[in-house]
Amino acid sequence: MSDAETRGMVIVNTGDGKGKSSSAFGVMLRAVARGWTVIVIQFIKSDKWQTGEKKMAEQLGVTWITGGDGFTWESDDMEATERAAQDAWEQAGAAIRSGEYDLVILDEATYPVTFGWVPVGDVVEVIEQRPGNVNVIITGRDATPELIEIADTVTEMRKVKHAFDAGRVARKGLDY
Repeated sequence: MSDAETRGMVIVNTGDGKGKSSSAFGVMLRAVARGWTVIVIQFIKSDKWQTGEKKMAEQLGVTWITGGDGFTWESDDMEATERAAQDAWEQAGAAIRSGEYDLVILDEATYPVTFGWVPVGDVVEVIEQRPGNVNVIITGRDATPELIEIADTVTEMRKVKHAFDAGRVARKGLDY
């Protein structure tokens, strides 16, 4: 097999529809089942949300880092929120460069890039220079052209209808 056939892939799940992170976590399960070493780094969500994905991942031996301090629109201190995202990126960059993980999921990583908190050039450089075994999945709305350019696969989820728009709140088991 050639390097192109065996080199790790970069996948971007973007768009305004539901399912970006859920898709990445489906790949996480598939990877664990194949004996891969997996890490998830979340850039927005905080530990306030006890998600089913995190609970299952920890049971499966997935390293899980919740690097955010919550949804940005709920932040009382945007400087602290920005620093949290930058710290999460430092951990993500180290995980990618280490080659220790077969799959690195950067959940909601598009937001700190889009907000200018993490330079897109830094993200692109780390991903492009990653060890050959490392696969990366990036999720979040509004993926930048630079992230789309370096990806092998890009999927845009489009909202057709969402229960939240009708006033229904997120539900355990379905949404988190």
